[in-house]
Amino acid sequence: MRGVIFDGKQTEVVDDLEIRDPGPGEVLVAISAAGLCHSDLSVVDGTIPFPVPVVLGHEGAGIVAAVGVGVTHVQPGDHVSLSTLANCGTCAECDRGRPTMCRMAIGRPQQPFTRRGRPLYQFAANSAFAERTLVKAVQAVRIPDEIPLPSAALIGCGVLTGVGAVLNRARVDRGDTVLVIGTGGIGLNVIQGARIAGALKIVAVDSNPAKEAVARQFGATHFLTSTDGVKDILPTGANHAFECVGRVELIRQAIDLLDRHGQAVLLGVPPSTAEASFLVSSMYLDKSILGCRYGSARPQRDIALYADLYREGRLLLDELVTATYPVEDFEKAAEDARGGRVARAVLTF
Repeated sequence: MRGVIFDGKQTEVVDDLEIRDPGPGEVLVAISAAGLCHSDLSVVDGTIPFPVPVVLGHEGAGIVAAVGVGVTHVQPGDHVSLSTLANCGTCAECDRGRPTMCRMAIGRPQQPFTRRGRPLYQFAANSAFAERTLVKAVQAVRIPDEIPLPSAALIGCGVLTGVGAVLNRARVDRGDTVLVIGTGGIGLNVIQGARIAGALKIVAVDSNPAKEAVARQFGATHFLTSTDGVKDILPTGANHAFECVGRVELIRQAIDLLDRHGQAVLLGVPPSTAEASFLVSSMYLDKSILGCRYGSARPQRDIALYADLYREGRLLLDELVTATYPVEDFEKAAEDARGGRVARAVLTF
């Protein structure tokens, strides 16, 4: 089968991948579409260290091909959106409703793929850049058949991360003010999450002025090409500031632009050794800096919720799919994503 692999030096689209059959509690999914997220590119450029060789991709949707023993919530033929959260479901964190903190779901890459007899790692417990992938049952969430699979694919990372950061982690409330730095796939989902939450002002900042139209389409009330004008719109600062780029100087700006009792939520991914600074004295007015893993998501609940919001016209998905590419055109998709020419490139099989 076809797939996109990274061997530590280069990416390659191959057609001789193999995958094992599902074991107990596992689901084999025929991938129809997969979003190309900057986290995939961050593995390639070394920002995210990951063992190789690896099958890339982590934002996918498809059709259940087979299920292992004990799987009852999905069956062959079901349409599913996939999460990257291979949590155990039984530890204290899972029991508290915090599956993103499950230690079984962090840093335990599996090797369900082989190529020419050599095992390959699975990226983010998902590897959606393959015609078929194998996930834990908890990662496969059934969705209505009428949701286009290229759109449904984006729920599993961009929507869960961006909208989830707003609703689950920051808990933005009606009338709050929100600053969003960076309007790529994650930033646009933060913007629409803030709109869904009822934020009064949503200030989007991106150095590319061509992104204003789509930012406003998703719910931004204001658009700036730098943070210099934020205080003109929010004189006392923002209740919530989301950094969606992954640059330490922008993290600092997000913190500096908080109002009293404000929260800076870090979503962008800088290099693993990066350090950021802030004025300690500025934090004593009940300000907070919040990390956020995967939108503090509960995928079985949240994916179903976002699917319903999409069907009601309140959550935009189709508008995120700005370009689709056959998997053989992975390099073109990656080039367009790196250049900021697309909100989300989607690979199709």
